[in-house]
Amino acid sequence: MTFRQLIKGSLFRFKDLKSAKDTPFWKSIVYLLGLSLLLAIPSVYQALQVMNQIKTDSLEIVEKIPDFKIEDGEIKTTKPEKGFIYQTDSIILTFDPEGKRTQKDVEKDLVGNYFSVGLLKNQALLVLPDYGGVSSAMFGDNVLKFSYKQEPFKNMTGDKIRDGLEDWEMPVWTPLVMLLAGIYPSFINLFVTLVFAGIAGMIVAKLRLRRVTFFDCFKTIIFCAAIPTILATIILLFQPNFDSSLLITFISLFIFLRVTHYFPKIELPTN
Repeated sequence: MTFRQLIKGSLFRFKDLKSAKDTPFWKSIVYLLGLSLLLAIPSVYQALQVMNQIKTDSLEIVEKIPDFKIEDGEIKTTKPEKGFIYQTDSIILTFDPEGKRTQKDVEKDLVGNYFSVGLLKNQALLVLPDYGGVSSAMFGDNVLKFSYKQEPFKNMTGDKIRDGLEDWEMPVWTPLVMLLAGIYPSFINLFVTLVFAGIAGMIVAKLRLRRVTFFDCFKTIIFCAAIPTILATIILLFQPNFDSSLLITFISLFIFLRVTHYFPKIELPTN
C-alpha cells in the first residue's frame, strides 16, 4: 500500500491501516511531523493574539506617557510630572521621572501573565514572566535593564515611542517562523504520547494473540492518531489549556484496537 493510501486510510478507512506496520519507519516519522505541525497551529494562533493584544495595550499606555526627553542619562519631562502606574490586560507600566521607585518595586508589580515595564529616572526595565526559568535561561535573567546612556534609549522621547508603536507592523513571515519554532515542542509531546500509546496497544494486541512487535504497533498508532490530532487542534483553538494528550491517546487506542483485528494471529500449538 502506498503512503498516500495510508494517509487516506488514517482519515477514512481504518481497515487500510493494517498495512501501516509495514511502512518504512522514516515515513511514519514524516507523518508524525505533519501531525506535529498541525498541533502547533493553536499555539501560534494564541501567540499572535497575545502579540496583537500587547500592541493594542502598548498604544493605550503610551497615550498616558507625558512628553519627555533624555538628558545626562535621565528622564526629563517637559513640565513637572508625577510618576504613575498604569495597568492593561497584558502590561503594567511604571513611569517614574522622580526616582521614587526601584527595580524591586517594578519586579513586584509583575502579576500572572503580565509584562512589567518600568521607565524609571535613570534606566528602563522590562520584567518578563519566568515560567519554569525560561526567560532566565534565554536572557540570563527575567529582568532586562537598559541604560538611557546607550543607543537607542539616549535619544528616546515620548513622541518617538508613540510614533514607533503606531507604525509597527508584524512582519508577514512572523506566523511561519512561529509555526516552524512550534513544531519541535509539539513533536516531542506527540512522540512521547504515542510511544506510551504504542506500548499500551502492543500489550492489548499480544493479549489478543496478534503477531506484532512494538515498532509495528508504534508505526500503526501514528497513523491512528490523525483524527484525534485534528480534533485536539480544533479544541485547542478555543480551549488553550485543554489536555490534548489524553484525547489523542484514548481515541488513537480505540482506532488501533479496530485495526488489530486485521493483524496476523499467533498460531497456538494444538495437542
